[in-house]
Amino acid sequence: MDIEALRARADELMAQFERMRSGVGDLQQQLKAVDVTMVSEDGFVTVTVGPNGHVTKVEFDPRIYRRPDSKELSATVTETIQRATEAALAEVEELLQPFVPDGQFQAYLDHDLAGVFGQLDRDISREGDR
Repeated sequence: MDIEALRARADELMAQFERMRSGVGDLQQQLKAVDVTMVSEDGFVTVTVGPNGHVTKVEFDPRIYRRPDSKELSATVTETIQRATEAALAEVEELLQPFVPDGQFQAYLDHDLAGVFGQLDRDISREGDR
């Protein structure tokens, strides 16, 4: 392994750590402020999701009671929640982009430590091959 390459990688990681540490207060506030509201295609269901993808609010337009179809309502609610959750997580991913290595967001989200450390091992190996 090339010592200079390892030192360069260590310096890069320290710089990344310093960026994370200096921006963590602002980032934390921005993450807490993520709030996505999605309206179903028919306009009868409105869902709000927070930064962690949890539903914080569900509203029904009163006109929904004119069509009492519980299966359709269930499908509409589920689909609207899924779209809102995806949008919230995309917003969180964008905020975290400067702090999370490329392609690692989902691994962090899934608590996939094997994936996170595996990527780190590959990065270090690649640096050593140079």
